[in-house]
Amino acid sequence: MTTSIETRVSPRSGTGVVPLRRRATALLLAASALGVVAFGWPLFASRSSAVDLAHSGDAPWIFVLLVPLLLGVLLAELADGALDAKAIALLGVLAACGAALRLPSGGVAGFEPVFFLLVPAGRVLGRGFGFVLGALTLFVSALLTGGVGPWLPFQMFGAAWIGFFAGCLPPLRGRAEVIMVALYGAIAALAYGLVLNLWFWPFATGTSSSVSFVPGAGLLDNLSRFWAFHLTTSLGFDLPRAVFTALFLLVAGRPILGALRRVSRRAAFGAAVVFEPAREPTPL
Repeated sequence: MTTSIETRVSPRSGTGVVPLRRRATALLLAASALGVVAFGWPLFASRSSAVDLAHSGDAPWIFVLLVPLLLGVLLAELADGALDAKAIALLGVLAACGAALRLPSGGVAGFEPVFFLLVPAGRVLGRGFGFVLGALTLFVSALLTGGVGPWLPFQMFGAAWIGFFAGCLPPLRGRAEVIMVALYGAIAALAYGLVLNLWFWPFATGTSSSVSFVPGAGLLDNLSRFWAFHLTTSLGFDLPRAVFTALFLLVAGRPILGALRRVSRRAAFGAAVVFEPAREPTPL
């Protein structure tokens, strides 16, 4: 009597979420630390050292450091078995869709539909997946629109953090989940505008106004000037972005979340393969 071997896929707790392992977590934390330093260093720079406030010199280096860290997150997840070819293919598809969503808007009046896809993807597929997806989406859209400049690595960090924290939302289902995701989308859109202001505020306001960055001034002094700058110049642009994002997620959040969950279940990302003897055929 002979036996054959068959494979059985055992899903990981049935969630379909791509887990974040230790090595990928370390690389993701390193990338986030790089982002925090890139955004915040002018606030701590002395008057003599604040010579490149326009980021024309440090932005390329930030980008050069960011891309290997993102690749490292992907490779670490692949090596640990959390990602496979199906997950990488889905990452590419979602990044292309997000870049296409950004094409018709151009950020006009705060209309940014890219977050409408990024937030549900981070919510369903996990923190690490959302982080890489956010950065990759902004990178691809910049290549398509010719929007490559010193602002690009900062935009990539902002979108990456949106995708990451979407994966940290508490477990809810049904209408409550849609409302939670919509509220998060609105808050994330406001936070994105606030953080992105930091990359150009030090050199965009001159030195003579009450909202100007003052090299070498105290941290609290410059933060109060930055807050005044944000309220008077950018908040009117960020509020429509928050409203549009929340409305998009309220209207279409449930079908998008459901579609992503169906994809993750069918793809069985990171599922363990169990080998066991095939059962004897039932006699006729």
